[in-house]
Amino acid sequence: MILSTPLGRLRLVAIAEGISYLLFALTMPLKYFMETPGPNKVVGMAHGFLFLLYIALVLQCAYLFKWSWKVTGLALLASIIPGGTFYAHAKWFREPAI
Repeated sequence: MILSTPLGRLRLVAIAEGISYLLFALTMPLKYFMETPGPNKVVGMAHGFLFLLYIALVLQCAYLFKWSWKVTGLALLASIIPGGTFYAHAKWFREPAI
């Protein structure tokens, strides 16, 4: 099961965080052009929670799996680039690869 390992939890949160980030592409126009801030508040709160959880899980995995500073830094950087967590999920967050 994906939630049974720290890396599995990180992979799941990476995808959820990436989706929440991309949802801003839908909610920001609603907020600024249609004056409907409600959806943006909900997505913003969910994204904030997932962002913090992603950071915590990256740091946990970096400690447990003894990731290099480079891999850890790139995984953290991926969280501020739209779609970056999808790339990190595909390239770095595989069980034996790191």
